[in-house]
Amino acid sequence: MGMSETCRFPPPWTTVRAKADTYQVQDANGVTLAWIFCRDDEAGYSFGVSRLTADEARRLANGIARLPEFMMQRRGFFQRGGGKRWNPKRPYNVALEDTYIREHWAAIDAICRLNSIPFNATGEKIESGGTWCVYEFAWQMDAILFWHRFQGRWLRGDEFHYPETPKDLPPLRELPRHPL
Repeated sequence: MGMSETCRFPPPWTTVRAKADTYQVQDANGVTLAWIFCRDDEAGYSFGVSRLTADEARRLANGIARLPEFMMQRRGFFQRGGGKRWNPKRPYNVALEDTYIREHWAAIDAICRLNSIPFNATGEKIESGGTWCVYEFAWQMDAILFWHRFQGRWLRGDEFHYPETPKDLPPLRELPRHPL
């Protein structure tokens, strides 16, 4: 189910540090959607030990702020829907060129870990202007981010599909020492 253009809490959602012990998530109109409480000075209090640290609260608030990105239906990005090794639990497939993977494997793996993008190699190879290795994803947004960042090919069945890059695609966090 995709988000409609007239949603009640329009994106983009942003994270704001309201006070020293609070983060809040707001929609594009400034309506507060969530409050995340934290406390970093727990050592002096025996009653507040179950609170989040400021860093945990910030990361949680940023995760909530990204929800609209994950709920949007992306046009032109379809499930693979077939093939020798298609998995209905991981229906989105992206192929990366084999030499590109060999040259940049450390950075690909590190960037995906940093951004919490779980990818799984299927072991399938496609010969089409080179050798392409297939990776599968459970979530469409993870597959789109992987496809876009690493110059992949979107798979629809056993054929490459060339959808347009979404204009509102969120950027991935990059590694400071890996200019890939």
